[in-house]
Amino acid sequence: MDKIKEKLQNLKLEAETWQDKYEELKDQYKELEQGNTEKENQIKSLTVKNEQLETEVENLESQLAESKQLGEDSTNLQSTNENLNKKNETLENDLEETDSKLKETIEKLRDADLRVEQLEKRLVALENEKDQLEEKNQELESQYLQAKNELDEIANSLENL
Repeated sequence: MDKIKEKLQNLKLEAETWQDKYEELKDQYKELEQGNTEKENQIKSLTVKNEQLETEVENLESQLAESKQLGEDSTNLQSTNENLNKKNETLENDLEETDSKLKETIEKLRDADLRVEQLEKRLVALENEKDQLEEKNQELESQYLQAKNELDEIANSLENL
């Protein structure tokens, strides 16, 4: 019986050990369950954050594409602007050359106008001189005709004598 009591005692001790172990494992299980729940919550939170980050990445990629396009457009506009500036500079140089040629032409035109004015004055003077010479010529012609008539009369009177 002692053996049975001892065995019973051993079984009681073993049962208490198992009971303690059960309590310990139960506490560990609760801790693991709680840790598991926390991990699941963390996973859910990280999943949401991951989705937000993916959306943000998509937005940033879209913005990057837009920025690249704007950069290309800016480069194209800058190139066009440089070309237009060169063309503008060329046109300004052409304008300056044309302006100086115009000034030279205006100066030549003024000189030509002065010469035309002088020639017109000279023409008027020559026309006046021509008119005077024609009048003088007519006078001389009439004097010649008079003199000729007088000579003819003198020649006729001499022949009649």
